[in-house]
Amino acid sequence: MKEIDEAAAERHRAKMANRKAVQDKEVAEKTQEKGLLIVHTGPGKGKSTAAFGLALRMLGNNRRVGVVQFIKGAWSTGEQPALATFGDRVVWHTMGEGFTWETQDLKRDIAAAEKAWEKALDLMADETIGLVILDELNIALRYDYLDLDKIVAALTERRPDLHVVVTGRNAKPALIEAADMVTEMTLVKHHFKAGVKAQAGIEF
Repeated sequence: MKEIDEAAAERHRAKMANRKAVQDKEVAEKTQEKGLLIVHTGPGKGKSTAAFGLALRMLGNNRRVGVVQFIKGAWSTGEQPALATFGDRVVWHTMGEGFTWETQDLKRDIAAAEKAWEKALDLMADETIGLVILDELNIALRYDYLDLDKIVAALTERRPDLHVVVTGRNAKPALIEAADMVTEMTLVKHHFKAGVKAQAGIEF
């Protein structure tokens, strides 16, 4: 263990005491409680993964969770069977039919997105649900499958205690403006570029 003299230890104690006072004051000033609109976007991996982490946190606080997947369809992800073990505390709807380059059918993609949005509205209206995850909604908005203004209005006017997480790269500026919290995942390095294929437990 590195030796630390008393003077250095005392300076550290004083510095941390000052920092704690600042932190405690800042926390004490935050008194508002509300449902949050959270956006996970950006080119990096982890947007949906982070959203499902919030699902676990919500479940740990005895709140129900709703999930609507807008794009992912044929490709099953590991989170779904894992969260299914929570029974009716998780309501999961995979409504997409794959990415647009797979379906190659614009009308079909739009119809699937519209159906998914109707399901999202149902979940958002369910007062027993504390968190709704709209997985890859940003992709549906990017390709103009849905009316952006209509979506933003509905998210903004949702019931005040409901948390909503929207995932997917290329989030629209209007959605970012409406959100309470926006996190952009930045790609620094990805094994896919080195020829490593998508693997169970990591990508899906």
